[in-house]
Amino acid sequence: MNELQVRDNQSISIIDTVDLDSIQQTLTKISQLQALIQSTLKEGHDYGVIPGTNKPTMYKPGAEKVQMLFGVTSEYEVTERIQDYEKGFFAFTILCTISRNGTKITEGVGHCNTKETKYIKQDPYTLANTCLKMAKKRAQVDATLTLASLSEIFTQDIEDMKEYFQAENLETMTAEDAAKMKVTFGKHKGKTLKEIFKTNKGYLEWMLNAEKTDESYKKAIQLMFDAAKNHEKQKQKEDQSQPEPPEKKEEFEDPFAATESFDISDDDLPFDK
Repeated sequence: MNELQVRDNQSISIIDTVDLDSIQQTLTKISQLQALIQSTLKEGHDYGVIPGTNKPTMYKPGAEKVQMLFGVTSEYEVTERIQDYEKGFFAFTILCTISRNGTKITEGVGHCNTKETKYIKQDPYTLANTCLKMAKKRAQVDATLTLASLSEIFTQDIEDMKEYFQAENLETMTAEDAAKMKVTFGKHKGKTLKEIFKTNKGYLEWMLNAEKTDESYKKAIQLMFDAAKNHEKQKQKEDQSQPEPPEKKEEFEDPFAATESFDISDDDLPFDK
């Protein structure tokens, strides 16, 4: 009997001992648990959906909430640490162990380093602690997805890491990042939020207030509006400190001029980087 036949016989032996009714009950409980967690977690805070994808990504608050529901605790261990101050490279791998009443239930692994795309243009010497925290968060989410059998609902699988990184980018998004986000629907499809802001700000206001607008777009638009508002306040303060210019002759304004779109100089945009 060859090795393959032995393995097949062992598999059949295991299957023969399985209690199908018990497994069915367990699967039913898992489905009920998944439904409960989905109804408990808050979109935009505990998890989020990246534009163009269908599978939500779990955030750190969501992982913490799931652990509270299960009454478990998590411990963290740095299994790999690279701190190269000469080359400016920092990397951390974290092991998260989840247990209840001293009994280990499952574990997860998370890694982060300063050569990731989101960090590559930043000063690596200021990112060591950020990478450590990010690795810890990734390990926590990884362990939590396993704990509650949530991998089919939320993403952090290897093949989904691109979307996971996008979700992390949303959490740390700046006004400059938001301005580069492209709209994937409607009459402005393919344009960046900055391009729309310069020609049709009212459309962004509509997106911000529309119930069906994805939370990621709302966050990006709000960041841009807040940055523009703060920039205008700063300009007003600077103008007040400058001497008044000589009076100019009033120019005739056409009351029938189009008002839907308008041009804004790049110098007037606080997020034009």
